Amino acid sequence: MARTPETSDASPRIRPLAAVDLSEVVRIDGLHTGLRKRAYWTRALARLLKRNGRAVRIGLALEAQKGLAGYLLGEVRAFEFGSEPCGWIFAIGVDPNSERRGVASLLLAEAVARFKAQGVPRIRTMVRRNDVPVLAFFRSNGFRGGPFVQLELDIEEVS
Repeated sequence: MARTPETSDASPRIRPLAAVDLSEVVRIDGLHTGLRKRAYWTRALARLLKRNGRAVRIGLALEAQKGLAGYLLGEVRAFEFGSEPCGWIFAIGVDPNSERRGVASLLLAEAVARFKAQGVPRIRTMVRRNDVPVLAFFRSNGFRGGPFVQLELDIEEVS
């Protein structure tokens, strides 16, 4: 179960992610990845905010007194190979000053509730196998290995 962030902020709140959050999302992501991917996040937020009656998209921001403490982006997707439509979490980020305070768990719990309200039976995500903190986070929130295995081919190695 998600816990309330243990911050000095009186009332952190979850709200819809908005275009005005772009700089903060770029900043938080950059602190974790070492890259400032403004063009990528501009496209991602534009896609999220684009009105489409059929698409189920979730963009959440946890706002604290000092600004954006974290964000989450997800959507319902269906892929080939017999995968039924399901919720996908494709981005989650927490300001380093707000880590270990329940921000990500609170955002994830809200996303789960919203997917469930849309009748989505399961949620998936992809995590680098060597990203132990992120793996531990998702596992501690009930995620387990699913029925698919991601495979890839490095084209440069093919003769």
